Amino acid sequence: MKIKPAVQLVGHVAVPGDKSISHRSVLLGALGEGETHVHRFGRSGDTQSTIDAVRTLGVEVEDVAEDELIIHGVGLRGLPPGTVDCGNAGTLMRLVMGVLAGQSGRFELTGDESLSTRPMERIAEPLRQMGATIETTDGHAPVIVEGSGALHGVSYELPMASAQVKSAVLLAGLNAEGPTTVVEPVPTRDHTELMLESAGVHVTRRPRSVTIEPAIALHLGEIDIPGDISSAAPFLAAAALVPGSDITIHDVNLNPRRTGFLDVLERMGAHLAIFNRHKAGREQIGDVQIQYTELGAVEVNGNEVPLLVDELPLVALLAVHARGKSVVRGAQELRVKETDRIEAVTDGLRSFGAHVTSRPDGWEINGVPTRLKGGRIDARGDHRIAMLGAVAGLASREGVEIVGADTVAISFPGFFQLLESLVKR
Repeated sequence: MKIKPAVQLVGHVAVPGDKSISHRSVLLGALGEGETHVHRFGRSGDTQSTIDAVRTLGVEVEDVAEDELIIHGVGLRGLPPGTVDCGNAGTLMRLVMGVLAGQSGRFELTGDESLSTRPMERIAEPLRQMGATIETTDGHAPVIVEGSGALHGVSYELPMASAQVKSAVLLAGLNAEGPTTVVEPVPTRDHTELMLESAGVHVTRRPRSVTIEPAIALHLGEIDIPGDISSAAPFLAAAALVPGSDITIHDVNLNPRRTGFLDVLERMGAHLAIFNRHKAGREQIGDVQIQYTELGAVEVNGNEVPLLVDELPLVALLAVHARGKSVVRGAQELRVKETDRIEAVTDGLRSFGAHVTSRPDGWEINGVPTRLKGGRIDARGDHRIAMLGAVAGLASREGVEIVGADTVAISFPGFFQLLESLVKR
């Protein structure tokens, strides 16, 4: 696919429901009592894998509409043994390990070639401490979970910041004896804790830790999912880079543990406005407007990374066009995503004429406030790299050809059509 340069981006759009919350709505709905009605579900390749996974495990999920589901829960311990194909969905595999640790029987979790390269011992180890039997394949998928009816709560200190590890431990703690505590080095996404509270679980939150008590039953009822800030980010980046742009994205998730990208944009001098703030359940939501202006360099450090980890490739692209030297540190987690995102971004942006040097944990970038020449980028099977290529193409002189552009369907099937609706040429 070739993305041609844009004269400007103008208009109003809404993005699909938050992917992280969509995954959790299905998993917790499956463990709930009665029906869970999910509105504004973010349907994509990854979240469809989660629907397919719980269906494999005997849960009825009604597709009311593209963005609406009714999940008929089977209760906290109602999932039968079986084999679950997680596709490309790392969030699914890691969270469902925690869910299944508290069930009874033997479960096998498989995934595609990309998912089978991603680390899973970081999840398995704390679950073993809780009494589960977990076998990985040299630290990766396939994973065998021998569910235990006798889990016990633990106090687990995360060796690295990870909302997925935290969530897996908390989900196992629902069926454990005694409280379960997770201590974090820095705050990470808290969608799991917020949804557990909504379901009636006793949750105690402190600045660096979260504790849950074992649950008797989950009751979610209605879930209204805000727009995904990670899906909004490419549109915001494109408008920040293309002169004359002015766009508004409506009903975006403004959870403070997800808005690191907005903070970085503001530090770079972007013209941002947030209005119509309200709540969807326990999640904060609002409209975000951005207008083009020249950007300045920025530094991003490790304590910020969990707040914008999926948006860091776009931060690198913004920095390439900003005035001055930018540095991103503490982002070594990018090397174990769908691809090595540090090298994929470095190789792609360099081929466009950018001055980018990769570090073990990020980048050093000497920015110049001008359009790159463009060229060709290989998405390497990674939806975030494909989106990066699209934004780079709009802000380039000659356009960008994306090899493997169809990978965007993993998280955002309608991405290119929505982007094109804003573009003026």
